[in-house]
Formats: sequence, C-alpha cells, structure tokens
Amino acid sequence: MRKENILIVDDSIEMLEVLRRQLTSLNFYTFQSTNVSDAIDILKSTHIDLLITDLQMPEINGITLVKYSAEHFPEMPTLVITGFPSVNGAVEAFQSGVIDYLVKPFTQSELKNAVYKSLSTSNYDIQQIYSTETSDEFIAPMGIKGQSEQVKRLSNIISRINNNKATVLIQGESGTGKELVARAIHYTGHFSKAPFIAVNCGGIPENLLESELFGFVKGSFTGANETRSGFFQAADGGTIFLDEIGNASLNVQSRLLRVIQEKEVTMIGATRPQKINVRIIAATNADLLQMCKQGAFREDLYYRLNVVSIDVPPLRDRKEDIPILTKYFIDKFSREYAIERLRISEKVMGIFMRYSWPGNIRELENVIQRCVIMAKDQITLDDLPEHLKLPLPEAIEHSYHSKTLKEVEKEYINRVLISTNFNKTKAAEILGIDRKTLRSKME
Repeated sequence: MRKENILIVDDSIEMLEVLRRQLTSLNFYTFQSTNVSDAIDILKSTHIDLLITDLQMPEINGITLVKYSAEHFPEMPTLVITGFPSVNGAVEAFQSGVIDYLVKPFTQSELKNAVYKSLSTSNYDIQQIYSTETSDEFIAPMGIKGQSEQVKRLSNIISRINNNKATVLIQGESGTGKELVARAIHYTGHFSKAPFIAVNCGGIPENLLESELFGFVKGSFTGANETRSGFFQAADGGTIFLDEIGNASLNVQSRLLRVIQEKEVTMIGATRPQKINVRIIAATNADLLQMCKQGAFREDLYYRLNVVSIDVPPLRDRKEDIPILTKYFIDKFSREYAIERLRISEKVMGIFMRYSWPGNIRELENVIQRCVIMAKDQITLDDLPEHLKLPLPEAIEHSYHSKTLKEVEKEYINRVLISTNFNKTKAAEILGIDRKTLRSKME
C-alpha cells in the first residue's frame, strides 16, 4: 500500500514540525511550506493527496490557497487548521470546499481522525481506510463496517435520505458510531462537496454554545470585540451535525426551532436574520421523549428534529459484525504502529463474541488498540485488559434473559471499577464513556 502525500502549510515553523512528526508516525509522507506561494509551487509539481493549511498567514492568507486548490485540484480534500473560536474566518473556506477543520490546540488522535475523515472523500479512503475484505456482495456506506441485518437496514435508510435535506435525528448508545452515520449521510449524497460541520453540544460550555452556533455582533456582550459568524453560517449549503443535542439549554433549543422553521439565523445582537440553507442532523444517547415529559427538552423541537429517525444498534445486537470490526481495527493500528498485521487467537475471539460491549464500538477499538501494542505475533488472552480476563459471574453469564439491561450494566460497571482499583479515569476509558457519565452512573 503506497503512502499518501500530505502538504502542510503554516507560517509557524514549530507547528510545521509538530505536524510533520505526527503525520510521519501515522505512515504519511509530508511536504511543508511556510507560505502560500511555495505551497502552490508544490501542488503544481507534486501529487498531493491531502492539503492541510492554516488560515491566518502573512502576505497571502490560507483562504486564497483553499480557493486555488478547489479550482485547480477539485478532487484533493482540504483540511483547515483554525484557532478556537475563529469560526468566522473559516466560513469562506468551508464554502470553497473544505472538508473538515482542526481547532488549535489539538491532540495527535484528533489530527489522525481529522486526516482520515478528510481522506474519506477520496477513492483512497473509501477503498483502503474504510473498506473490509469480505466475500459478501453487500458493501456498507463509507466508514460503516458490518454485514449484519441491522447494518443493512441502516445502510438502506442512509441511501434513501442522503440526497435530500430532511432533518434527521440519530439515536443510540454512546460509542455506537452516530457521527459516522451522519458523515455517511452527508458524504455519500449529492451534497458531499458542501461543508460538514460537527458540533458537540456537550463539549462547549453552555454560556458559549449559543454564540458559537449562531455567531454574534461586535459589542453585543462583554468580550464581543468583533463580529463573528457561527457554525450555522459555516455549514451554509451543507450539513451541520449537532451531537449530544440533549445537552442544549432551553434557550438554545428555542433558537434552533426558529432556524428549522424559518430557515434563517439571527446572530446575537443583530436586528436582521440571515437566510441559510443547511441540513440539520442531530444525535443523542438520551431519551428525548422522557426529557420532554420532564420539561428539559422542547416537545415541538423534538418533533421538528425527528422527521427521519435513525436508531444505531448497540454492538451486542450485531455481534456477527465483531469479526469484521476486529479485523478492521487490527489492520488500522498495525498500520499506525508500523508493524506486521497480527493474528488473533480463537479464545480471544470467543471472548469478544460472548462479551456484551457496554462501551460499544468505541470500547472494542480501545481494547484492540491495547492488544496491538501489547501483543507480539498473536493477540492472546495475556494481551487483554484485566476486566476481559475475569470470568463472567454465573448470574450474568447464564441468566441474561432474567435481568434488565440496567441490572447487567450495574454489575458490569462494578466489575470494571474493582478491576481498576476504582480508578475512575481508567474505568471510564475501558467502558468507552467519559468520567462525567461514569460518575452519574455510579450515583
């Protein structure tokens, strides 16, 4: 498999070096430039698979480079680096065909994910990063791996809605791949060249979420030193993905309802709305109907979001996909760590097939990453995390049908906490959830 060429453009020598090292460790070839003029020369003389560029640069800014690459190399994806919360400067870039963006500062994992997602619009990624070798004729949409009936039903829904802009609500447990489904809807349809903006409503402080979504006018509140567009303006013409929508405040919910109804956005402090053309995909692992009954979520917004409903199945309900997912993650991390592809013992695969995977695909990925790091020639029982080595309690192993999911979850969380000596950070990582969710479940 050939290595991909990535061009990095940033006026900071330090940032170029950081990106070069991280991308090299991910098995990519890199080319670097500190200015737009030299970057254009590289694009003209070298085959580049992905362009990564900063926006704020002296003399000629990154927007000019984005527009140049979109005009002369339309098949080459572009990844923008932007400072939080400089969404305003990225709006024009997204409208010029930018696939994704990274917010400074970012981790190597965030860089890796953004690079793979950007490459997902090219033939390379669809055929090599996200494909799964199988004799079955069925091929799941981009990024979704599996052959189960649940995945086939999911794929059928995606193929029926990807070419229109109906509002979609994706529901499923944490770690099931809801954002992957949203990206598949966007990138397999007619709007794949338009912006896809992912917003984690639970990851942005409540007092900032409203201004980040809708933008604000200079002087509209303390600290508003400039007029700045929001995520909705950046997504104009494409798709905005609102993850963890249940975390949005009632005030934000009210504004979202107006956006859906009127197809327009009013920036904070503005007197006139702006018309926008955006498809909204929302996702949640919460029971929104129950939140409506409790007054925590607007019922009218729920039904506006729930035009098309997609339920992403938990991994325990599609266990026939575990071997495919396991192979994919072994290949992925073997490439990342530049080692020969490891085999997996039958005993380990047997444990994988019997295990309930409460953290879903995210937990499976974390487990396999650890195994690839720890194993030598073959993944064996010794390479598994401690909680998978523990035998299932008889009451759980033989009596799943007599227990509720909540009861099984409670017993499992207790086992993981005991196996980690009640290290909440480590336990949350094993479970595939964040510490806040773990604390809530413990309470």
